[in-house]
Amino acid sequence: MQSTVKVAVDAMGGDNSPLEIVKGAVDAVNECPEITVHLVGQEKVLFEELSKYSYDKARIHVVNASEVITNDEAPVMAIRKKKDSSIVVALNLVKSGEADAFVSAGSTGAVLVGAQLIVGRIKGIERPPLAPLIPTMNGISLLVDCGANVDARPSHLVQFAKMGSVYMENVVGIKNPRVGIVNIGAEEEKGNMLVKETFPLLKNCNDINFIGSVEAREIPNGAADIILCEAFVGNVILKLYEGLSTALVKKIKTGLTSTAISTVGAALVKPALKRTLKDFDLSQYGGAPMLGLNGLVVKSHGSSMAVEIKNSIIQCIAFKENDINGKIKANILSVE
Repeated sequence: MQSTVKVAVDAMGGDNSPLEIVKGAVDAVNECPEITVHLVGQEKVLFEELSKYSYDKARIHVVNASEVITNDEAPVMAIRKKKDSSIVVALNLVKSGEADAFVSAGSTGAVLVGAQLIVGRIKGIERPPLAPLIPTMNGISLLVDCGANVDARPSHLVQFAKMGSVYMENVVGIKNPRVGIVNIGAEEEKGNMLVKETFPLLKNCNDINFIGSVEAREIPNGAADIILCEAFVGNVILKLYEGLSTALVKKIKTGLTSTAISTVGAALVKPALKRTLKDFDLSQYGGAPMLGLNGLVVKSHGSSMAVEIKNSIIQCIAFKENDINGKIKANILSVE
């Protein structure tokens, strides 16, 4: 019998909530029979949205939450004061075991704070990082950390490398994944203090495949399977990826339709071009899992449309089936 993966979804978070969030949840349920969704938010609004779709009513449950945490609220204060917010109620479903995972496109700060205060860290984990998959010429790489820990220490980065290795090997299926630390040059002596202090620790870490420094220009070429950095650098890399891919697509479309001849040529290459560009569409990879927690928390972009919400929900299946938290726990505890 197929096991069910129960995902609590913050229906009120994100720029396009609840319309795109609800649609993404319905699409996930319709595509994957093993998914059950707890849609958390203002029930009257959610039932109204759900009435537009056809789906298995037994596999989407509306959980009422009267409050909404906005992006302009102080995260810690919002989590503590708004106990009936969609983020807090959904995270408590994970804490109680009623849900296996939580997905949100809402306030990043509130999700990060709530995840640690409510779901809690695995024993031995110092800082949980956000780790999205990013496209490369060779497939995909894991960017760790992209937004959770701006002031990381060397010991944090070592744990990020270990957790990222567990994720890439067991979810993505890359054996002995290559770990590269983001640097301004390939030489070992280069970098800021964090990189210089972390480098030898990674070099002496026997349970990861550390390949040394990776320059930013080599990331899209697939230079490493795990791109290791603290959150400030990681967020800049991620945002540049997003902006550059959007700009290139617009530039290509403009160029292909600039003359009558190029427009004819565009019609011929459109199918192949569409397939190629899809590989660099970040939305198809879902959200960023927060590694090292007692339950799975996935943060999607604030501007997420239904397709990214759907993929964020679906990616929870592999996380649960491969017991990523259990493997991370075993990895960390084995070196204590």
